[in-house]
Amino acid sequence: MEKILFDSHAHISDEAFEDEKDAFIEEIRASQLKYCMDIGSSVKTSMDCIESARKYDFCYAAVGVHPSEVEGLTESVLDGCLESYITEPKVVAVGEIGLDYHYDDGPSREEQIYWFERQIKWAVDHDAPIAIHSREADEDTMACLKRCGAFSKKRAAAFPKKPSGGDDCRVLLHCFSGSAELARQYVKLGATISLAGPVTFKNARKAVEVAEAVDMDDLLIETDSPYMAPVPMRGKVNKPVYVEYVARKIAEIKGISYEEAARKSLANACRFYGIED
Repeated sequence: MEKILFDSHAHISDEAFEDEKDAFIEEIRASQLKYCMDIGSSVKTSMDCIESARKYDFCYAAVGVHPSEVEGLTESVLDGCLESYITEPKVVAVGEIGLDYHYDDGPSREEQIYWFERQIKWAVDHDAPIAIHSREADEDTMACLKRCGAFSKKRAAAFPKKPSGGDDCRVLLHCFSGSAELARQYVKLGATISLAGPVTFKNARKAVEVAEAVDMDDLLIETDSPYMAPVPMRGKVNKPVYVEYVARKIAEIKGISYEEAARKSLANACRFYGIED
């Protein structure tokens, strides 16, 4: 079977897969999935992602602390986590980091912003790709990224331009939930947009508009597994192999073949994460 898919954001080290891990891994190996990014959300899960990347040839890792996990974080602990990007050959990004204003009982906005900016600056200093989580925090997310140099001329010069000729600042807005206009603003700054299962949902007007508005050179696809399984698997535990359904929906929206959408998103993800395919 030809391997033409890249799940650019998943959590394969999640406990949701622990009881059936062997079968879960074999399902990936038997599918069209060539690569999968295992994304950290805390210091512990980041270390788990590193172990998965060491163990599985198809797996790469990102390390970082999600906004919901920053309470009690210390500078030294964070640095120890992020420095895995330098020391581990299959750690290829910082993430997922960002802001999440959906819940009122989590870390304060001020605390989230502090640790978000701390991680952005680390990634900028080390020319590391960044995977961003932003939920109900559009204005502050963009402000933090700009303020910390994520879209600076210096950062853009550190990476080759996109095939379209635009700057590539290696900033990924994962599972993008903003408007088409916001997506266009991000792309103009040098960011990349990733779409997940919600683009397949019946009421997914905004996600479809984003897919229509953003050029394929600026799009990645993902599952964010085990969350938000795409149609026709909605309601089940999401798996990286289900990224096929996201690719098929993008192909439908773009008016191209499934194979073209899959191969293009594979190439885009390899370029974004600096993986030689």
